[in-house]
Amino acid sequence: MENIDELQRVFDQFDANKDGQISITELRDVLKAMGSNYSEEELKRVMEDIDSDQDGYINFSEFSTFWSASSDAVNAASELHEAFDLYDQNKNGLISATELHQVLNRLGMTCSADDCVVMIKSVDSDGDGHVNFEEFRKMMNASSIPGNGDGSKP
Repeated sequence: MENIDELQRVFDQFDANKDGQISITELRDVLKAMGSNYSEEELKRVMEDIDSDQDGYINFSEFSTFWSASSDAVNAASELHEAFDLYDQNKNGLISATELHQVLNRLGMTCSADDCVVMIKSVDSDGDGHVNFEEFRKMMNASSIPGNGDGSKP
């Protein structure tokens, strides 16, 4: 939601009494209207996460920051799915050693089919001989940890 006016409209939907801030009661009412049924404890946690100045209310700036962070997470997940789909040539939700070999060779990386079998085995936590999206996500997250290029856990 790039448009600030659109974000303001969403904020205004939460801000029932139009005082420029969202109380825990207003948050509960909107979430309930949307079909969510948060416990008091969960609502308090949500408020604590978003209410960065800890005044008990969510102002537009805090709401905007929260919304941006949520959008960044959605974009990152989307990019990860696109990367997975690049390797999942037959679109069955799994990456085989053959698919990995084909894609890596197309990308100009020279590795044998046996090398690809070893790569698949190194991240195949369920032992089915393929990499599913969850295994792919864990591998990508592990490889993005600084100083962890050897694939080991920190």
